Amino acid sequence: MAEHYIDHARVESRMGRRIQTNRAVRGVFLASTMFGLVVLAVLLYDVISDSLGWLDWNFLTSPPSFSAENAGVAGAITGTLWLMLIVGPVTMVIGVATAIYLEEYVKKGRVRTFFETNISNLAGVPSIVFGLLGLTVFVRLLGMGSVVLAGGLTMSLLVLPIVIVAAQEALRAVPGYLREASYGMGATRWQTIRNVVLPAALPSILTGMILAMSRAIGETAPLIAIGIPALLIPLPSSVFDSFTVLPVQIYYWTIDAPLTAEYAYLAAAAIIVLLVIMFTLNSAAILIRNKFQKRF
Repeated sequence: MAEHYIDHARVESRMGRRIQTNRAVRGVFLASTMFGLVVLAVLLYDVISDSLGWLDWNFLTSPPSFSAENAGVAGAITGTLWLMLIVGPVTMVIGVATAIYLEEYVKKGRVRTFFETNISNLAGVPSIVFGLLGLTVFVRLLGMGSVVLAGGLTMSLLVLPIVIVAAQEALRAVPGYLREASYGMGATRWQTIRNVVLPAALPSILTGMILAMSRAIGETAPLIAIGIPALLIPLPSSVFDSFTVLPVQIYYWTIDAPLTAEYAYLAAAAIIVLLVIMFTLNSAAILIRNKFQKRF
């Protein structure tokens, strides 16, 4: 009886220590989360307060100007949307096709490991490196210049690893019995992929696209590296026109803020516009994902 009592007491003591440790760890995580939310709230308050009086319809529809009172972001908004029209289809087609090839056609082995390792490494490469690659290949070697197409292809290279990895995980998550049932009905491999696997994996693939588009919208370094200006250029009307985007415009206004205080307010207003565009695109993508989402 004494032995049983001692063992029971040890168990209770060990459980008590674990509960206390769990509470302490939860407290640390909660404090970290609250700290991040407080910092985010302070930043948003500062940006919103600085943008008051500057963010209006005239600001949204006016082109860039040397005069801070007359400057706007119409050109930057148009350039950002043009850029996304290139990045979205390119990354979707190439990323999903690559994931299908690796998951459905390449057998497990050294070749597949080689490709997956390099794709994972590309996801951690600094964005400025992709900018230098775009400058070398698209701007100079192919002679495109600093146009929408060159910028879109450069940003596509930047976010392509994210889409590939997300699509691979989505394809792996499709239950195996769905493939087996399709093969049992006499379908070929491609028919199974097209009619069974892709529809089941589409919601997760769209989630990866959301993350990729969000990163592409906010990146500045690659576009600066390929020579995207923030000058008084006309609004782009095709993929072969010069352009600027909101992150680049914000960057240059922030640089000029120490010389002209009004540029800091213009940058704050442009940040609000960028956040609204990003949230709008993400919301649209989430709605599309939920519409096609199926449970198996």
